[in-house]
Amino acid sequence: MKILYFAWLRERLNRASDEVDPPPEVVTLADLVTWLRQNDETLDMAMENPAIFKLSIDAHIRPLDTPIAGAREIAILPPMTGG
Repeated sequence: MKILYFAWLRERLNRASDEVDPPPEVVTLADLVTWLRQNDETLDMAMENPAIFKLSIDAHIRPLDTPIAGAREIAILPPMTGG
């Protein structure tokens, strides 16, 4: 599956996306975030407070307890500021 990073998260990671193949025990978006953070120190530091991020599955924002089975694309969206 493809993981997309947006806004300041993309800039901090210095990449727009990753292709990943999570293990079978990664079932939900919350599991995925935990697994991604465990396997990437830079992402772990950038997502120190994962509760502030929104996640989408195939372009639809979903709660963290949503299963990821069948997902083609998951986006991690940091909070935005603007004015």
